[in-house]
Amino acid sequence: MLGMCRGRRKFLAASLALLFIPALTWLYLAVGSFQVKPLPLSPLEAQSSAPVGGAGERQALELRVRAVEEENRALRRELSRPPRSPSARLPSGGHRGNQSRTHSEEGTGDNEGQKAAAVGNSSDCVQQPAVDKCETIHVAIVCAGYNASRDVVTLVKSVLFHRRNPLHFHFITDSIAQQILSSLFHTWMVPAVRVDFYDADELKSEVSWIPNKHYSGIYGLMKLVLTKTLPSDLQRVIVLDTDITFATDIAELWAVFHKFKGQQVLGLVENQSDWYLGNLWKNHRPWPALGRGFNTGVILLLLDRLRKLRWEQMWRLTAERELMSMLSTSLADQDIFNAVIKQNPFLVHQLPCFWNVQLSDHTRSEKCYKDVSDLKVIHWNSPKKLRVKNKHVEFFRNLYLTFLEYDGNLLRRELFGCPSEADHNSENLQKTLSELDEDDPCYEFRRERFTVHRTHLYFLHYEYEPSSDNTDVTLVAQLSMDRLQMLEAICKHWEGPISLALYLSDAEAQQFLRYAQGSEVLMSRGNVGYHIVYKEGQFYPVNLLRNVAMRQVNTPYMFLSDIDFLPMYGLYEYLRKSVVQLDMANTKKALVVPAFETLRYRLSYPKSKAELLSQLDMGTLFTFRYHVWTKGHAPTNFAKWRTATTPYRVQWEADFEPYVMVRRDSPEYDRRFVGFGWNKVAHIMELDAQEYEFVVLPNAYMIHMPHAPSFDITKFRSNKQYRVCLKTLKEEFQQNMSRRYGFAALKYMTAENNS
Repeated sequence: MLGMCRGRRKFLAASLALLFIPALTWLYLAVGSFQVKPLPLSPLEAQSSAPVGGAGERQALELRVRAVEEENRALRRELSRPPRSPSARLPSGGHRGNQSRTHSEEGTGDNEGQKAAAVGNSSDCVQQPAVDKCETIHVAIVCAGYNASRDVVTLVKSVLFHRRNPLHFHFITDSIAQQILSSLFHTWMVPAVRVDFYDADELKSEVSWIPNKHYSGIYGLMKLVLTKTLPSDLQRVIVLDTDITFATDIAELWAVFHKFKGQQVLGLVENQSDWYLGNLWKNHRPWPALGRGFNTGVILLLLDRLRKLRWEQMWRLTAERELMSMLSTSLADQDIFNAVIKQNPFLVHQLPCFWNVQLSDHTRSEKCYKDVSDLKVIHWNSPKKLRVKNKHVEFFRNLYLTFLEYDGNLLRRELFGCPSEADHNSENLQKTLSELDEDDPCYEFRRERFTVHRTHLYFLHYEYEPSSDNTDVTLVAQLSMDRLQMLEAICKHWEGPISLALYLSDAEAQQFLRYAQGSEVLMSRGNVGYHIVYKEGQFYPVNLLRNVAMRQVNTPYMFLSDIDFLPMYGLYEYLRKSVVQLDMANTKKALVVPAFETLRYRLSYPKSKAELLSQLDMGTLFTFRYHVWTKGHAPTNFAKWRTATTPYRVQWEADFEPYVMVRRDSPEYDRRFVGFGWNKVAHIMELDAQEYEFVVLPNAYMIHMPHAPSFDITKFRSNKQYRVCLKTLKEEFQQNMSRRYGFAALKYMTAENNS
């Protein structure tokens, strides 16, 4: 029934066209002769073929006739094909695949889309083919810097949440964004998602000659060179701004490519502000545009056709000509895209406006929809972002916040029925996990060692260059949400660079962001690197967090601390001087900073060693853990430290866990130890096995501040199985040490047995 209905419609249309076109053509030829010219394919050709005087009307009619004839030929070709069943798929080729759409996407403009949707609801002849479930959808995004890297994650989450197809992201990035996003996707491990990066620095010369007033800077012009940047065999791509939120499956947008006709190569939504009408303020002079112009926050690019049309030459010639009078762009690539379209309107396929609902002030976005549930893509293109004025802004904001705080781990879902490229990291991980004994009482501990935690490096802006004298030191620490209040105090005590790993959920990461952005102390410091490790599993991965923070150290030395310790004032400079005095560059030393503690939440922090000794004698301060874990710091020899004026060497002893400064190339922490217990002890043992000298600094100190006990130490104290598993892991670690370091490691077994 569906096929017959469609066939009748096509046959009737073809019959009318066959009768009408020859008659119209004969009538026109009788009036006057004319010469058929091809449609302009570039600005130069458009200029050379411009009509003069009355010939303009004649040429316009000629072009209209040719367009109708082209449609007629297309109908003939369609009718000449053998009939297909409703379930038959469109042919695919290269990256194009099977493109289609739902009836709600009909038409090239707002009104057409609404009319077609109404027809679709009432007609029995409308078909709703879908994009093939295993077809890869390609998405290109320009992303540069720390803030944009953070923003793009919300966009990616919204796409992943709705998607049912394999995805291939093409990121055009600077070195900062590439480092952040490559680490994020590597640890995210989302199935059926491929990510490629393209160096924006190599593309700057292509667009740097264009003066641009837009806040996006040179990166706002990068979309112009995608035909050269992306792989030559890639035929089509969806291009998105970073401030986009999807409310539907991106496959619906991908299917719109099937609607392109003739020489259409760009899919765009009309600009929803009056910018290009030039009436926003007195003497407002925008770049030329077709009507209201088009917004480039969402673009469908037919790359193969663009290359054939010599897109590079087309936009360059247009930009050069317009810049002679405009002097600079105001809206970056959008101005140049619109100038090209003004000259060559046949290039654009106008998308229904629900594919790019623009929320900047003074837009007509509310005319895009009758109900907010109809929206497909929301574009936060106002500098105000979430504070923009719109009667439905609460709905839009809540949708955005949903993805902002959504647990990204839940997006690691498989796409069933689609073969995907082999991911060796994932395969190796699954093989390792399958070899673990699930009946082992310590199975969860062992599993945690191999858990891959999604990691977002440099969550906030970071700007620091180490000093040229090669003595610089970075403080390394890790924390969770309940220790956030320590950050400002540490920044006041340590003026040097800091590398922090924060163990947070997606929602907590946003709470931290608001906390940090509201703190004058934290915002005044550009040399603090905040690295988010997202929560997963039931244990606090303390040593993984330390390793993440250590790997981001860019100074020659690092001070391995904990977040609940306040270093003495001036420790940063004191450690840098010690680097020279103790020849750290040419020797393997671990400089010990003696640790103390107070039970008072309000402490007058000692400004000198003499003041500290006075508080120690009065009982305001104590040596760290003297009453519960004396062995942890006993080898520091506090009695000797009281009177020492020069550094002195101490020997390793069982359970020794001091806070030390070491070279950046020192060994990492062992990941098998999670939660509470033996995490630092094992690391100090490793340093000793590698023949590091432990040297106590006579004028350095740090003080532990009181806080509620952590969840993990509570579990350690109350759960016998927890303690049993920790003992088992200790024994296995010691056996591994014996295998790695041979006879020299036997002392660790002996010391443990005698302790």
